[in-house]
Amino acid sequence: MCLAVPGRVLDIEDRGGTRMATVDFGGVVKEVCLEYLPDLEVGEYAIVHVGFALQRLDEESARRTLELFEDLGMLQEEFGDPWEAADGMTASGMTASGITAGGVAEGERLVHEDVAGEGHR
Repeated sequence: MCLAVPGRVLDIEDRGGTRMATVDFGGVVKEVCLEYLPDLEVGEYAIVHVGFALQRLDEESARRTLELFEDLGMLQEEFGDPWEAADGMTASGMTASGITAGGVAEGERLVHEDVAGEGHR
């Protein structure tokens, strides 16, 4: 899932004619393009989606949203290390396809039963 996440601008620089910023998303720091918000300044908050700052946001709203995302685990989902997540799945016997060491995962079994015309309630 892709989220629009609020972040605080730490610094701004021009890179080949494109205004770029280093942005802190509650402890995760990423590079962001500021072309849609050319007047955004260091210390301000913006909503960022797929690497572009889209809208200025006040600090209180940004902090509240980041806390909510963190409580729901959405920051880890959005910014987590995909290799670490894959290692975690492998360690638990789960793969991206839903197959476990003991066979098909429960959710996967229900999908197959529904397709075969069984398991309807």
